[in-house]
Amino acid sequence: MEFGEILRLSFAAIRGNKLRSLLTLLGIVIGVFSIIGVMTAVQVLQNGIESGLSNLGAHTFQIQKFPVMASQAEWLKARNRKNIDLRQAEYVASRMTHALYVGIESFDNGETVQALSGEKTNPNVTVFGENPEGISTNNWTIAEGRTITAADDRSGNRVVVLGKDVVSKVFPRGGAIGQEVKVDGVRFTVIGIFEPKGAALGGPNNNFVAIPLSTFMAYFGGNRRSLNIMIKAKGPEYYDDAVEEARFLLRTVRKVDPGKEDDFSIFSNDSMIATFNDFTKYVKLGVGFISFISLLAAGVGIMNIMLVSVTERIKEIGVRKAVGARKANILSQFLVEAIVLCQIGGVIGIFVGILAGNLAAMALELPPVFPYDWAALAVLICSIIGVIFGVYPAWKAANLDPIESLRYE
Repeated sequence: MEFGEILRLSFAAIRGNKLRSLLTLLGIVIGVFSIIGVMTAVQVLQNGIESGLSNLGAHTFQIQKFPVMASQAEWLKARNRKNIDLRQAEYVASRMTHALYVGIESFDNGETVQALSGEKTNPNVTVFGENPEGISTNNWTIAEGRTITAADDRSGNRVVVLGKDVVSKVFPRGGAIGQEVKVDGVRFTVIGIFEPKGAALGGPNNNFVAIPLSTFMAYFGGNRRSLNIMIKAKGPEYYDDAVEEARFLLRTVRKVDPGKEDDFSIFSNDSMIATFNDFTKYVKLGVGFISFISLLAAGVGIMNIMLVSVTERIKEIGVRKAVGARKANILSQFLVEAIVLCQIGGVIGIFVGILAGNLAAMALELPPVFPYDWAALAVLICSIIGVIFGVYPAWKAANLDPIESLRYE
């Protein structure tokens, strides 16, 4: 028998028992769907984090009171740390020798920006207070107008640079530069507009504004908040030295005793990605184990269905053997049928899994992904399941006695 003929017979057998085949496929579909769906969603989130973390810029790291990704216990422990105040931040900034820029920032979420003409945003705008170097360490680019200057920060000027999302809501017809807006009821003059860019998971996207740090502290309670220190090293070769230098300076000014752990957190693009990958590694292992159990149960179901199919087709097998079919032909026929059944379920599971996983991409406004490696692995696993759980029914069919098969009623 040619392979094409074997495939034709396999599809004919599956079509002949549609409901039974569909119920058998469900186990394979669910198992493959759970793997592909989760892996697609994780890849989407990882891409979003990696692209968004470019906001920090190359060889840049940030120091803050709370860890970025931590367990609840670690987060609660960090709550007892002292705030990083302006005196400490300026102490570090003034003594860094390996830094190109040292930005100092604070922020407040959930504010409303309103033009004097009446257009306003929802109360979900993030207001950043930045020193002039904070614009560079955040890797923000000015599209129109100018940036925050040292004079603005020194004098506490009420000037603001708007993100693109804010501009589109407050000045839909353009002409924002030079206009006045109210941020939480306080008037500011618009001096610039930021170039739009992506954001890390949970970040402000382009729905934010930046004002001088001194102005932020005066109008948004900055003295009660812990500040972030963002440091851009002079180059990649200075990065490690800059991290150690900043750690030493901040420990010194915060009077952390030798031998005690840091009472602040340091993170960078690479450290956040590594932390996220460590977290997702266990998610992948957990989902993989559950999916393996599901696929194992589906394989047992396929074996059961194939044994039933052999029993129902004993006379057909006898006829085929009587007209010259060999054991290898019968074995191949039923083995391919089991593999085809698994592959149909695998393809459906891959399609539904990718579709479901990319809902995360739609929610985060990120490009969709196709996990080629996991899709290929799913196809391979389905083939292996088809072989393992189809070989016994196929062997049983191949070893039926043709005379007894023809007599079977």
